Amino acid sequence: MIDPHSLYLLTAALIAVIGLIVLVAVFKLNPFITLFLASLALALAAGMPFTAGIHSFELGLGATLGHIAIIVALGTMLGKMLAESGGADQIAHTIIDFFGEKRIAWAMMAIGLVVGLPCFFEVGFVLLIPIAYTVARRTGKSLVEVALPLVAGLSVDQGLVPPHPAAIMAVSIFKASVGRTIFYALLIGIPTAILAGPLYAKLIAPHIELPPDNPMADQFVDHGSERSLPGFRLTLFTVLLPVFLMVIGSFAGTIGARTGAFNQALGLLGNDDMALLIGALVSFYTLGKMRGFTRATILRFSQDCLAPTALITLLVGAGGGFGRVLQDSGVSHAIVRIALQTHVPILLLAWLLAALMRLATGSATVAMITAAGMVAPVALGTAYPHPELLAIAAGSGSLIFSHVNDGGFWLVKEYFNMSVPQTIQSWSICETIISITALLLTMAASLVH
Repeated sequence: MIDPHSLYLLTAALIAVIGLIVLVAVFKLNPFITLFLASLALALAAGMPFTAGIHSFELGLGATLGHIAIIVALGTMLGKMLAESGGADQIAHTIIDFFGEKRIAWAMMAIGLVVGLPCFFEVGFVLLIPIAYTVARRTGKSLVEVALPLVAGLSVDQGLVPPHPAAIMAVSIFKASVGRTIFYALLIGIPTAILAGPLYAKLIAPHIELPPDNPMADQFVDHGSERSLPGFRLTLFTVLLPVFLMVIGSFAGTIGARTGAFNQALGLLGNDDMALLIGALVSFYTLGKMRGFTRATILRFSQDCLAPTALITLLVGAGGGFGRVLQDSGVSHAIVRIALQTHVPILLLAWLLAALMRLATGSATVAMITAAGMVAPVALGTAYPHPELLAIAAGSGSLIFSHVNDGGFWLVKEYFNMSVPQTIQSWSICETIISITALLLTMAASLVH
């Protein structure tokens, strides 16, 4: 029988989530303030002293930002160099030439998957949407058919594949291997992107009639092949270097003695902070100095790109603060007790919690971190053998049904020049396909692993 107090705590948490939805979606309150208020309200409802609730939120926010701010800063710098150097264009044009015009949707999905690895969704989207405009003009295809696979690839990376900050945090919380998580995430993410990207885009594009003129597209000039671009291999090496270092570092414990200097060196190089630091520094040379940029220009790039990340970083921290309140208030322990009593599959639990937080806050990052913080005690308490799959399950839940409280929703709407119903019909459903498909494949992987 379920403990009445545990049921009360879960009810309080549910009301807090509903309050988040109302405050963000209806009253248009800033998501950071909303998360803070919801955290305090939940703390008081759970019987915590007011000052203890504030302190709990501060601890969670600080602990999260202590790690995530480094990831955000370095990843954004690398993405900025990719944009300014023309490296993203080089990757795009090379893959498009390889796939051919008839398979352009598949090419755009591949571009999203490759370029999205070091970039936040918003950065990758703004970076690559001009290419989508150009491709749509040259091929005469609908922008939905061309660009929806692109955003599907970016979204899969954002939710499932480290070194994205939320995915890294989920891996850390679940005490999973970064390298193995990357391997499983790609194994699950690629077929998921195919279904939600090229296949769904081909199905839905004929049913969405876009206006003939797109004000956003008109701002970009198609320069064709006149622009000198960096080499494809050098650009791809720069983009994938941090991922490669993380994969190598994750297996450091199996190479030589754990206390040996070589093993420790591999572990240091594979640390996600160090891997991204190395990647950013390398990009300053390969995509900066080798492209003719001066030191002053590279410095300006690395400084200017940080301003837009302030809200993202704060939201990540607020999600960590909310998660800490959930733990300190006893909600997480209540979930553990009820989960053990009702025998809810732990992968499904991670997905459900992330999905609820995604619908509530509109932030995939907040959803993933919060769900991981809530489910980790269950996983650790039961010695769950597949922590990498738990991180992926939380990530897939965090992508479900993007709607009006998600910044990505409005990016897609405005750049595609669609109405709100059309955006739901295309982008929101695309996100839901990603979420459900990734969950099913994750559960299947847990059965054969």
